[in-house]
Amino acid sequence: MLLVLDVGNTHTVVGLYDNNRLVHDWRIHTEARLTDDELNLMVSRFFRQAGIDTSQVDQTIVSCVVPALSGAIASFCKKYLGHETDWINVNTVDMPILMNNPAEVGADRLVNAVAAYEKHHCSLIIIDLGTATTFDCISENGEYLGGAISPGIGISAEALFTKAAKLPRVELTDVPEKAIGKETIACMKSGLLYGYTDMIDGMVRRIKREMGTNPKVIATGGLSSIFHRLSETIETVDPGLTLEGLRILAMRIAAKRINS
Repeated sequence: MLLVLDVGNTHTVVGLYDNNRLVHDWRIHTEARLTDDELNLMVSRFFRQAGIDTSQVDQTIVSCVVPALSGAIASFCKKYLGHETDWINVNTVDMPILMNNPAEVGADRLVNAVAAYEKHHCSLIIIDLGTATTFDCISENGEYLGGAISPGIGISAEALFTKAAKLPRVELTDVPEKAIGKETIACMKSGLLYGYTDMIDGMVRRIKREMGTNPKVIATGGLSSIFHRLSETIETVDPGLTLEGLRILAMRIAAKRINS
């Protein structure tokens, strides 16, 4: 069995694969001060609830954008699972990365690029709506071209609540009927959701012009389904894209070990 961890700035997604089948997945808050023993307690509890023993895990692969957690994860794998961790970085991703400094690209962005190209084999724009919103561009030949990074809508909303004392916190789970709000909460939801959607669509149109192709536009991340409804440019939503990318890369790494 394969254990995959996508460690983001806000949440960590834990997935368990039996060969190519995702059998369980869990989402937890990312805690940068977590120890290897605490991580073991958490994972073991998930596994017990699913009726699975940690000894069944043969391989662990991790995409991590929180460096402070790397040591705890590596120690957890070695101490409790009995194997070394496979880490996603520029050296483990078999995709040409056409950046001035390929090592700067976040592991999660590389994983998404690999998964999306493996599924679609065409030019792509991948929009990941997480703590940050990232736009990743893939050529029709499977090259990582680069992209863009903007503050996630959660960060934007938090800044609004924090800096404007009279504005309340609002939940971004439902969309106002009109852009012109008639009360404060509706005005805030309109500005955040419609305004952010237009940012996404504007960036996609600008990127398409620079790419000179007609890339397929895929969204992933927590609020991707909401923006899919609002956006004129997002074609499809793939919430499991990152976990699937980790599985694909884990299989490739395991195959290289066997052949080496």
